[in-house]
Amino acid sequence: MQNVKPLKRFGQNYLHDKNILKKIVGEINPQPNETILEVGPGKGALTEYLYEKTGDLLAVEIDKRVIDYLRNRYPAVKIIQADFLKLDLRSQIKNKSEQVRIVGNIPYNITSSIIFKIMNDAEFIKDAVLMVQYEVAKRMTANKGTKDYGILSVLLKYFSETKLCFKVSPNAFYPKPKITSAVVHIKLKKMDIDEKDREFFIKTVKACFGNRRKTLKNSLSNSIFNELNFLDTGIDLSMRAEQLDVEEFVTLAKFARNQFGRSGSAS
Repeated sequence: MQNVKPLKRFGQNYLHDKNILKKIVGEINPQPNETILEVGPGKGALTEYLYEKTGDLLAVEIDKRVIDYLRNRYPAVKIIQADFLKLDLRSQIKNKSEQVRIVGNIPYNITSSIIFKIMNDAEFIKDAVLMVQYEVAKRMTANKGTKDYGILSVLLKYFSETKLCFKVSPNAFYPKPKITSAVVHIKLKKMDIDEKDREFFIKTVKACFGNRRKTLKNSLSNSIFNELNFLDTGIDLSMRAEQLDVEEFVTLAKFARNQFGRSGSAS
């Protein structure tokens, strides 16, 4: 496997630092009866340590160059050649009442897409331990009123409890990236909301941050909710989106859904 070089089009940077690999496994702390799904195992550096800890390990890899190698080296691991973003998670879980746990050194160029998939598939996912860019990790865990507070921060606070576990030096990877990385742990909440509530919350948050430098009134008037009057929500519309806490976004989202009707949909 020494001749397999990381591909830029897959956003590959192979993690090789054994101490960091062990810390990631320690953070997710897999139990023997749990299903662990690794995203982007590459040449199996993290897979090796996960393999020792759990009897039910899935690995999703898009790069067909390493599939046979992984299957030969880890015969007990279910290796799935697929794009994780297109994967039907439910079909991969043996026990349909069980939630899978996700771990991975994910491609940085699709970090947001992976996080959105995890939130959309929260019904089937217990938590996720992911390697991301440090700057993204700060946005994921930011609090209101800070420059890093944005769409990712709000959605993750609503759907999960997310913490920044530790930073990772570029020296831990091959090839060495130009940025610092970090490991984050996303623990998804058990939420009793329907698909429409989820849809309206996400669309409302995106609308509020659509024009970050403008007030809520201006941002909402330039969004899909431009025909709605949010004055009756009790939210100060002269504020900017980064000044709102999660509950205030919930208030705006509930108002938007009620205005569109319980069977309506924001386009």
